[in-house]
Amino acid sequence: MLRLAAMLFAIIGTTLAGSFIVASLVLGYDTTRPIIIAAVLGFIVAVPVSYLVARAILGSDKPRRAA
Repeated sequence: MLRLAAMLFAIIGTTLAGSFIVASLVLGYDTTRPIIIAAVLGFIVAVPVSYLVARAILGSDKPRRAA
């Protein structure tokens, strides 16, 4: 599952980083620091998202708790 999550991270990380950069530019933060912060936040958010997507693709080994 780690291999799949790593491959998904390459796609999801760049997508989220790009989306966060576009959002910061739309909000008027057009200097270097906010753009870099947005890109880093996109990559940080992509780590758990990649894991969750990989788990959803492969199916969960553990039973889910009732909500």
